[in-house]
Amino acid sequence: MPNLMVDFIISLDGYAAAEDWPGLWGMGGPEYLAWITSDSETSHTTLMGATTYRVMSGFAAKMPDDPLTTMPKVVFSSTLEAPLSWANSELVDGDAVEVVRELKRTSSRPLRTIGSLSLSRSLLRAGLVDRFRVVVFPVITGANGKERIFDGYPDVRLELVNNHLFDGQLQLLEYVPTVLDAPPGADG
Repeated sequence: MPNLMVDFIISLDGYAAAEDWPGLWGMGGPEYLAWITSDSETSHTTLMGATTYRVMSGFAAKMPDDPLTTMPKVVFSSTLEAPLSWANSELVDGDAVEVVRELKRTSSRPLRTIGSLSLSRSLLRAGLVDRFRVVVFPVITGANGKERIFDGYPDVRLELVNNHLFDGQLQLLEYVPTVLDAPPGADG
């Protein structure tokens, strides 16, 4: 059974992006960029929602040699229409939790989310996430940050299983997550 990893890049204050900041907050150094295009980072099936698909396929159209283009991608959306224009993308209009549960049972490739905050949250709540990984960028985007990553998440205990420092400034943290049960009487 393949592992499912939720994978985020975040600012120190927990945002996925920020207005008026360049991609990767302008800090994608050579070591990090080489790592994200390495074979170990491109040999999985990518899971994403419609918003992430729109953004990433737009980037890919400008960079035809992007390794993500050749990877298999499963896109969960009720608003996009088939066929999707980005190569190797399969559109699924159904219950993402059930589809991913079946992929974990039948696929031979590891599974990984990219962005897709609500999809990742749903998969974590369903107990399907085996690894939770963040690359923390040393910026605080409180004034211009958008898409707070952890809002709406359940309580989760994280056991650190890997860490790495890229380019002397970007910190990779990889965890095994354990979703904690809500206390009695808590609203879910």
